[in-house]
Amino acid sequence: MLLCEAAAYYKSKGLTLWEQMINIYEKYGYYRETLATITLKGIEGSEKIKEIMDRLRKNPSSNVGKFKVVEIRDYKEKVIHNLQTGKEGVTTLPESNVLYYVLEEDSWCCVRPSGTEPKIKFYMGVKKQTMEEANAELEELKNAMLKMCE
Repeated sequence: MLLCEAAAYYKSKGLTLWEQMINIYEKYGYYRETLATITLKGIEGSEKIKEIMDRLRKNPSSNVGKFKVVEIRDYKEKVIHNLQTGKEGVTTLPESNVLYYVLEEDSWCCVRPSGTEPKIKFYMGVKKQTMEEANAELEELKNAMLKMCE
């Protein structure tokens, strides 16, 4: 119902919902997000996923490819490491085998093993001034995340 009301409102202003969405992007930036997964089957795959998470946790990186890491949130260890200030804090979310990276320029990425499948999952998002820049930046971040886990 709310979407219908928004469509009617913007129609009265001479705009479609699509045109208004582009106006919002132009004002606030183009946000793009994606997900990548790697399937690693069997006992060997499960061990590899554990190894990747342990390696990322024990050897925190200050960069994900060209992207500078501002903060690392480790929800398993319930700790937040601010790489700019050196300060540590405590997470308030429930314990989970998740690493979340706050990157410069409103970008972010996250890695976690699936709880139900033999997969490790990578979530990421970027913000840029144009859709083309956002798409290119997102692809570059995705490749950097996957490379970190080789």
